[in-house]
Amino acid sequence: MHPAAPNINGFTEMNALVPPPHMSFNLTRWFAVLSFVTITVISVALALIVSHFLTREILDRDAILTAQFIHALADSEGQHANLGASLSVGEMLDDRFDPVKAGISREKLADVREEFLDHINNLPDVLLANVFSTERRIVWSSNPSLIGRKVGRNDELDESLQSRVVVAKGHTDPSHEREEQVFLGEPEEFFIENYIPLYSSKGEVATVIEVYKEPKSLIQSIRRGHILIWCCTVVGGFLSYLALFGIVRRAAALIASQQQRIVESETLVVIGEMSSAVAHSIRNPLASIRSSAELGIEGDGESVKKNLRDIISQVDRIGRWIRDLLVFSRPLAAEMEPVTLERVLRESVSSFGTQIESAGIRVDSSAIAPNLPPAHGNQSLFAQVFNSVISNAIEAMPNGGTLRVATEPGADPSQVVVLVADTGAGMSPRQLEQVFKPFYTTKRNGLGLGLALVKRIMERFGGAIRITSREKEGTEVRLIFKLAR
Repeated sequence: MHPAAPNINGFTEMNALVPPPHMSFNLTRWFAVLSFVTITVISVALALIVSHFLTREILDRDAILTAQFIHALADSEGQHANLGASLSVGEMLDDRFDPVKAGISREKLADVREEFLDHINNLPDVLLANVFSTERRIVWSSNPSLIGRKVGRNDELDESLQSRVVVAKGHTDPSHEREEQVFLGEPEEFFIENYIPLYSSKGEVATVIEVYKEPKSLIQSIRRGHILIWCCTVVGGFLSYLALFGIVRRAAALIASQQQRIVESETLVVIGEMSSAVAHSIRNPLASIRSSAELGIEGDGESVKKNLRDIISQVDRIGRWIRDLLVFSRPLAAEMEPVTLERVLRESVSSFGTQIESAGIRVDSSAIAPNLPPAHGNQSLFAQVFNSVISNAIEAMPNGGTLRVATEPGADPSQVVVLVADTGAGMSPRQLEQVFKPFYTTKRNGLGLGLALVKRIMERFGGAIRITSREKEGTEVRLIFKLAR
């Protein structure tokens, strides 16, 4: 029984850890919908509660002021008529009141009633004023047709009679259905109904004054208050939504990045275990084959020597593959140090002098800025980055071309960009999408780890790599380095 071969083509086990795109949970989209609905519902509920509270408070305050004014009128009329402590204007308004028993004249009673009710009738913004006895009968009204009528169910009137409190109610519908609501003038859209109890000399409710008003200035204040509440609610809800959405979007991006790194780390663990096993198994036979080939070269026969040289070349190529595989599978644990990019870049270009000359490539390095600030990273790893990128550029121009190496200021003052451009065959959009994937290569003798390792090194030190390319026009690679502090 042979041991199972490792799966190096698709990494099937590792791909199973990542859910398919159509099954993944989109945190940003769900939060955008749910937070919008939640914030909208809460904002509308708060606006309605605050609007109702504001309206209620304004109506109650207006009712209290109206009651204080009417009580002050009653007290003033009582003092003016010298009624004393044994009588009150409230009980004198009831048509069942007997002036003879109370010890006053009918003329005085009529004068007190007429003067007090005249003040009530001339209150500002009044649509209708009624005076109720304790039997729920209208004993006086600014609309004479209602006098003597006994009303049916009226919860506010009953509350005022029984609880001895001022009752206020606002009506947003100008229509009115109660039999006592026969206004002298129709309200436009909003009117207030106040019930104000007047007391007898014994402190009991003697009569209740019902006042219907349409205070336009008060209505305007309520309307402005509602507009302000709704505007603040909308703006506050929108800003809260934007703030929360921004936080969650940032968190979702971090989670996705962390998830990708976890998947990559797990992939590297599999690759590391596989590459260690493969390297151990292959290196010893390769060493024996190479040694035998070197000994065979010393013999006679040109054809044999040629074949042996091919064997040595292929063995060396397999050895480089194994080395690259081991480097890629290991964590990047290099010491941080300031790196002089100009020197490392020029040394990398010089190391390819023979290949550049044999391929007939012209090198343009005039745009490398001198005295660049040191970059944050590791010199040997950055040299590996430059070597890989420059090697790809040279291989893309087998029949000659121009290799341009330059430095540019970064989008951020803390960054510097190294540009490596060639005039080679370029890449298609499909190839650009796959260019950083491990083991993806268009080279016949390549392993597909060069750019993937470059990307890892750049991100390890806070940098990035950007590639733009067009078929038959060439490729531009921008290496973004973070400057050392």
